[in-house]
Amino acid sequence: MTLAENNGPDGGGDDLLAAEYVLGVLAADERQIASRRIDTETAFARLVDAWEVHFAPMAAAYAAVEPPASVKAAIDRRLFASPASTAPGGGLWASLAFWRGLAAAAIAALAVYVALPYVNTPVQAPETRLVASLAADNSNVKYLAVYDAARHEVGLSLVSGDRGAGKDFELWMIEGKNAPVSMGIIPAGPTARMPVTPAVQQKLAQGAVLAVSLEPAGGSPTGQPTGPVVAAGDLKGI
Repeated sequence: MTLAENNGPDGGGDDLLAAEYVLGVLAADERQIASRRIDTETAFARLVDAWEVHFAPMAAAYAAVEPPASVKAAIDRRLFASPASTAPGGGLWASLAFWRGLAAAAIAALAVYVALPYVNTPVQAPETRLVASLAADNSNVKYLAVYDAARHEVGLSLVSGDRGAGKDFELWMIEGKNAPVSMGIIPAGPTARMPVTPAVQQKLAQGAVLAVSLEPAGGSPTGQPTGPVVAAGDLKGI
């Protein structure tokens, strides 16, 4: 059963599904199911809208970048220098090749427009942003995590769950069979940003696991998880 089909409280629920849809981390079949639900279920569509608003501040952290002049030049060539403009029989406006070229150019332009708020250099490698859905069986604690290598930080959004009085959530990085490495206490609140040390940055870029444990106030006294692991997940490229 996919996440998109399992909407019960123990399986992540519609709230987590909507958040993962907005982040773009769902598998293709799950994304198709979610997309159909947006069209047919008003309540689910509102959840997606709410998560888009929730994640909007993440885009605000990145300065807009003017696309290279070559991008516009390439679009202009596709729009105005098409061979179809000189093709006989029906002219430019009746040319199927022209309309296909126009659609491709429009899609390219839209891709540039959408990508601009999320980059802080003209070219940003895909692997600089990794995401993870953190959850665990028999736990209602769920986080969405975004690792931004360019900013050397992990952004966390709390989907559900509570740490309780006198307790703290602690974030860990787990690499293979090595001992977990603490990344610090997760600040209370719906969102948090946590700096990543240089030693951990390299390991995260290779796709390590993030985990959240429930610890005494102030964090683990031993340097290793002492409480239950309430959420965990693999980092994956967007």
